[in-house]
Amino acid sequence: MDVDDEENMSSSSTDIKENRNVDNVPPKDSAGQGPGEGTLLSNGGGSSSRKRPLEEGNNGHSKFRPKKRKKMPGPVLPKNALMQLNEIKPGLQYKLLSQTGPVHAPMFVMAVEVNGQVFEGSGPTKKKAKLHAAEKALRSFVQFPNASEAHLAMGRTLSVNTDFTSDQADFPDTLFNGFETPVPSDASFYLGSNGDGSFGSGGDYGLPSSAVASSLSQSPLPPPSPYPTASGKNPVMILNELRPGLKYEFLSESGESHAKNFVMAVAVDGQTFEGSGRNKKLAKARAAQSALASLFNMQLDQTPSRQPIPSEGLQLHLPQVLADAVARLVVDKFSDLTENFTSPHARRKVLAGIVMTTGTDVKDALVISVSTGTKCINGEYMSDRGLALNDCHAEIIARRCLLKFLYTQLELYLSNKEDQQKSIFIRSEQGGFKLKENVQFHLYISTSPCGDARIFSPHEAAQEDQGDRHPNRKARGQLRTKIESGEGTIPVRSTTTIQTWDGVLQGERLLTMSCSDKIARWNVLGIQGALLSLFVEPIYFSSIILGSLYHGDHLSRAVYQRIAEIEDLPPLYTLNRPLLSGISNAEARQPGKAPNFSVNWTVGDSGLEIINATTGKDEMGRASRLCKHAFYSRWMRIHAKVQLPQRQLSSSLRSKILKPNLYHDTKQGAAEYQTAKECLFKAFLKAGLGAWVEKPIEQDQFSLTV
Repeated sequence: MDVDDEENMSSSSTDIKENRNVDNVPPKDSAGQGPGEGTLLSNGGGSSSRKRPLEEGNNGHSKFRPKKRKKMPGPVLPKNALMQLNEIKPGLQYKLLSQTGPVHAPMFVMAVEVNGQVFEGSGPTKKKAKLHAAEKALRSFVQFPNASEAHLAMGRTLSVNTDFTSDQADFPDTLFNGFETPVPSDASFYLGSNGDGSFGSGGDYGLPSSAVASSLSQSPLPPPSPYPTASGKNPVMILNELRPGLKYEFLSESGESHAKNFVMAVAVDGQTFEGSGRNKKLAKARAAQSALASLFNMQLDQTPSRQPIPSEGLQLHLPQVLADAVARLVVDKFSDLTENFTSPHARRKVLAGIVMTTGTDVKDALVISVSTGTKCINGEYMSDRGLALNDCHAEIIARRCLLKFLYTQLELYLSNKEDQQKSIFIRSEQGGFKLKENVQFHLYISTSPCGDARIFSPHEAAQEDQGDRHPNRKARGQLRTKIESGEGTIPVRSTTTIQTWDGVLQGERLLTMSCSDKIARWNVLGIQGALLSLFVEPIYFSSIILGSLYHGDHLSRAVYQRIAEIEDLPPLYTLNRPLLSGISNAEARQPGKAPNFSVNWTVGDSGLEIINATTGKDEMGRASRLCKHAFYSRWMRIHAKVQLPQRQLSSSLRSKILKPNLYHDTKQGAAEYQTAKECLFKAFLKAGLGAWVEKPIEQDQFSLTV
């Protein structure tokens, strides 16, 4: 009997021992088993099935039968590389190329040819050498630059009728997950590991053959990075191979005992990358992943829904580099404002901020605003003088902070000739003002905005990546309103809802449109609002970046795609399609009850303003610096300045307006803005997504004098 035959007889035992029992399957010990006492393997269970006497009979001999087990759904028994490769390419022949070394420690080299390519593997036995050769052949299937070459290597051709919207998972994830040992969710960054970065030789390939075959033949590969995908290695290992000897530094630990958040940092090529997670291991992996994405353009997660969606306009930055930089700037600024998160007002569910860039270098970026909050005003605290903030959700407050900054910049331009150069505004040839070239604003939100962008199952995203199986379901794209004194949203009613002042005061719940809907509105009307549109051309966000719960399909639908059929917009107004992106280091979920306060800060402010979200004012009952009354006062002062004889009123105002009186009337004077708003509301109705719900008109029926 030769060496190969002996190996085959004991291959099962050897494989399991070599694989360090990764699937908890007990080894077969042939010496310790009598006839009929073989171990039964269950689907993932791995424990031996006990036998019990059934009944006495048959001339005194006991009858035995295995105890019946309920069929439980479980993972298919793992298959090694040889089996996987044989299912993809049946009938492959392995050749022994060489045998070296002494008799007690031989080294075999085996080779297999797959469509003209020869893959070699070595090992102390022929079986191990064959396994290594098969592993190399399997790896090659995920490293071709495009789908057609991968299919060609497997002797297949792409059919013109290939269904890329089937419910099969994406090819890269499916194959990598097949190499993956089931581990806790903390190991989500491992693309296929045994813990040592190598493919297992006998039990890591737990992927049904049908899934392999169908996914290989149907799904396209993602665009390649200049560096090969390092299958089976986590980000820390990959980064260490590219830059050996790196040291990770523990920066901070925060959060309550049941929801800890650790931050680790690593310095690579003079840049520092941070990562956070619920343990230090995950934080290190995220720091490494951030470095790989930024320095080597290596995206380990190739799921389509998690990839950035580029903007249609001017792109001055690499999407992932910009997204990570914007997120870091906002979080760092919030840390500075809350004394390294130790202030009582650092407690929050959602953090938002706006960053301004003025060129291609992200290092020149400036944080314009930072805010937190998840609540809306209680109906009984509505103000008929514009003194209360209606919506204290973080992203809404961040945008109001941006309005405050825009007023400051307009005032700067109108103050004197020297300050004109410092302002972000220049005069427009079409009247009024416009932003200087290359000035861009980027919105960061720590999680997906409430409403349509958040109506999906984050842990079932893989099924949806190949297309929503229920594209016409009513929940998709529907306009939604926030719940007064609570969190979450509900779809608008099928009939038009008109809110009245006396109805709300009598107890009817005050309805506020969801953040997803408001962001979609900003992508048509601009972020400057009606008042400022009398002075400046529409201003749009260049990017929207989410710290967690990013899903490209759902976010793009929510913020612009659902109103793609919008028509008849006035000049300069458009449907803005900003860059959409998640970040490399996704923020940990913030469990627990949301605080009832909202904080805000705008560049130039000395510190945070704390607002009670229920009343829309600060704890002393004073009006916020972001309220309608404050902004209307600033608008009136600017309007008075441009009316001076030497100011050339006609060139400073984009729309002719009589002496301003009521806040409502002044807003209505922005004719083009109001026309664009009507087009937006019609687009929602035409798409069958519902009617926009506006606040009681009495809220805007106030006036003031400067």
